[in-house]
Amino acid sequence: MADLEAVARALVAPGKGILAADESGGTIEKRFDAIGVESTEDTRRAYRELLFTTEGAAEHISGVILFDETIRQRSSEGTPFPEVLERQGIIPGIKVDRGAKALALAPGEKVTEGLDGLRERFAEYVELGAKFAKWRAVIPIGDGIPSEYCLWVSAHALARYAALAQEAGLVPIVEPEVLMDGDHSIERAYHVTARMQHAVFTELHDQRVALEGMLLKPNMVLSGYEARERAGVEEVARATVKCLRHNVPAAVPGIVFLSGGQSDEDATAHLKAMNALGPQPWELSFSYGRALQAPAQKAWQGDPANVPAAQAAYLKRARLNGAARSAGYRAVDETR
Repeated sequence: MADLEAVARALVAPGKGILAADESGGTIEKRFDAIGVESTEDTRRAYRELLFTTEGAAEHISGVILFDETIRQRSSEGTPFPEVLERQGIIPGIKVDRGAKALALAPGEKVTEGLDGLRERFAEYVELGAKFAKWRAVIPIGDGIPSEYCLWVSAHALARYAALAQEAGLVPIVEPEVLMDGDHSIERAYHVTARMQHAVFTELHDQRVALEGMLLKPNMVLSGYEARERAGVEEVARATVKCLRHNVPAAVPGIVFLSGGQSDEDATAHLKAMNALGPQPWELSFSYGRALQAPAQKAWQGDPANVPAAQAAYLKRARLNGAARSAGYRAVDETR
């Protein structure tokens, strides 16, 4: 347990956060389509190498979540990607869920699959160099959903995954994502997020998961993206922190927020506003995917000549989010 806690705390070290580079094949294909790049094993490898070899990134990035394909790939010099990261002091991790599928007898709701054979997969990922893992549950908000059935089934799966991860010596990142698609109010988002977090920690306790050796990756409490009236940055920060304080035990070392489709700037501003509220029982950090990578992808566009510009764009977003950890981020920094 001491080792798990040490890794968990290293992942939420002051001024640092996690890069989520664990996009599935379908997701990264969409990202590449948007910049006119064909998604092949080689282009995906080249793009991930661009990120993983950015000089200075380790000052702001504590860990990287890898996809199954990526953890097996090597740099152009032949070095396994987990080793590339560790040489810089960045901790390699692995996404282990196998995606959300329709939940039986629950129209419009989903459950994440991947528990079968997970113990054996964990053993392999440890051999490949992983030090932590991630599993995502998906909770939509809509007419009459989510049901209690959906919340508790997803929470149970998250807890079973977390127990298996700790058994294998890996820090589990537990990601119960309440989706912000829709026109719901921030009050509705708060209610659903609170219910989900309560279910998750009830199940984690029942599955004997050591809270000191895990991290929570939740959504921020936002108005639905199609809502007529959207809550402002300060209201989002207060609602999100209140929800966490009511539902997340202080034994958890850190909260690493997902960006969940927010703009780069909004994700950073919300993180800064939450940290500006003062000390909390846990570190408030980030585990962003698109909100860290979008500028780099736009700058890269699949051209090796653009790698320096793409790395500079990625480094800037990493630096700004690192600054938001201590409420040091300023909107004016976006233009510098």
